[in-house]
Amino acid sequence: MNRSMEYARNPVAVINAFLMRVYNWMGLGLAVTALVSMMVASSPTLLQMIFGNSFLFFGLIIGELVLVVSMSAAINRIQASTAVMLFFLYSALNGLTLSFIFIAYTRASITSTFFITAATFGALSLYGYSTRRDLTAIGSFMYMGLIGIIIASVVNMFLHSSAVYWTITYLGVLIFVGLTAYDTQKIKQMALSDFANEDMEQKASVIGALRLYLDFINLFLLLLRISGRRQ
Repeated sequence: MNRSMEYARNPVAVINAFLMRVYNWMGLGLAVTALVSMMVASSPTLLQMIFGNSFLFFGLIIGELVLVVSMSAAINRIQASTAVMLFFLYSALNGLTLSFIFIAYTRASITSTFFITAATFGALSLYGYSTRRDLTAIGSFMYMGLIGIIIASVVNMFLHSSAVYWTITYLGVLIFVGLTAYDTQKIKQMALSDFANEDMEQKASVIGALRLYLDFINLFLLLLRISGRRQ
């Protein structure tokens, strides 16, 4: 049975199957990030190598940005296996740079913030899945806000303003709360696409996982700023 016939017979099952694939990829990406972060945090040599060398650290940050942009731009030209590999490569690189949280915050606060983030993310993703309201306008507004806080963050690297820092933090939480619901709705709509083949569907699920992964990670880091106990 082809996908169009399957959707005609049971659209909910098709949507749920696609979303389950997206969440599975996202969960695996988060697991890779967590494992790499903990591995680096347990090695003083690796910590010194990454955070003691500003060129390497910022090189990793730039590499992550280039990887995300390149993967999103080239998704229609690469194979599904390549998309999966790039997703996990990004997850691992992110684990290297995020290992600092194990130095800056207590393990207990990292764990509690993770569960708070998971509960918040789950509730918002469920809302995005179940609501009949079109979240396109909200999503567009949130992406504009995201660009704004990125610019403000860069400027504040020179200003070192505590007020700007906390304003960015709280606005960032609101932005990624909105983006989580919006991206879930868009991924649900993506599930209705008449994919030409299994390869195209696989790539779509990986891109969907990347979007939700980024929402989760950023929400987690912002909440950690607010509620995390420093070492």
